[in-house]
Amino acid sequence: MADTELDERKVKILNAIIKNYLETGEPVGSRTISKYTDLNLSSATIRNEMSDLEDLGYIVQPHTSAGRIPSDKGYRFYVNNLIAEKDKEVSNMQEWMIEKTEKMESLLKNVAKVLATNTQYATMITAPSVVSNKLKFIQLSAVDEKQVLSVVVMDGNIVKNKIINVDKPLDNETMLKLNMLLNTNLNGLAIDQINLALITKLKEQAGIHDEIISQVLESVAETITEDDDLQVYTSGATNIFKYPELSDSKKASELLDTFEEKQSLVELLSDKSAGADENAIQVYIGDESPISTMKDCSIVTATYELGDGVKGTIGIVGPKRMDYENVVDNIKSLKGQLDKLLKNEGKDS
Repeated sequence: MADTELDERKVKILNAIIKNYLETGEPVGSRTISKYTDLNLSSATIRNEMSDLEDLGYIVQPHTSAGRIPSDKGYRFYVNNLIAEKDKEVSNMQEWMIEKTEKMESLLKNVAKVLATNTQYATMITAPSVVSNKLKFIQLSAVDEKQVLSVVVMDGNIVKNKIINVDKPLDNETMLKLNMLLNTNLNGLAIDQINLALITKLKEQAGIHDEIISQVLESVAETITEDDDLQVYTSGATNIFKYPELSDSKKASELLDTFEEKQSLVELLSDKSAGADENAIQVYIGDESPISTMKDCSIVTATYELGDGVKGTIGIVGPKRMDYENVVDNIKSLKGQLDKLLKNEGKDS
């Protein structure tokens, strides 16, 4: 029979039976389910529903117990729903990121232009990237008999997929137990909270499947430390010619090259001095600059936030005699507008 034969109440009861059995390994009775669900049903009503689920083949009663355990059909229903739900969640995240990319690029280019016009200095801004390292959830699903797909989702809706090779096929119950083991123990944790004791505990509980746990944790580490190409948008680089101390042909050429090449700008905008408040405005004057070609300049940077651990940096480069008050006012104003605008964008999605 089709899965459409189950109404919402039966689905909730079946899910409660499966989750309880996965956690305990013990057959599940109606009294346990009455405490487990938010249906506020009597044990008698739950017994009737469980009887229907048994007749439909979703649960079975071991001979030695009054409780029920999931059948293969029950597991299949649960797995299909779980995968569909997680696939949809991951897909929605990816669509949101793709949809926002063009809009974000246009917005950030415009911000750089506005800053350059208002200050008459060279400006730069990075696209937002994840700086938080908390896990939202992990999903394991079978690709075929020899491969398992691990999907790791971090704060900021950063998604990392990894194919894990297995020696033998994993049955539905094993896959579900591994998913529950990983998510129960890891969801919401930062990388520095995933210590040796926790890893050892997870591997012990995974038993013969401890290698899968190792590879999932490697995937988590890769997601956090991965250094994707960070986009930097610049404007007003030629403004430096307006200042005699920077318009020397060699100095100007080096500065322009730095703005063109951009990798140095990424390192500068990613830099946070030891002990500095990462949300505060930072000022590098002359030799304080980490970029050699900017030793005759002053650089002012500030962080803007998208939320969920996603941040970017705004920067302004000018002569050491720059109008600091005007620069700080402009950068604070645009930083505030960006924070508000981008957070609203996130909510609208």
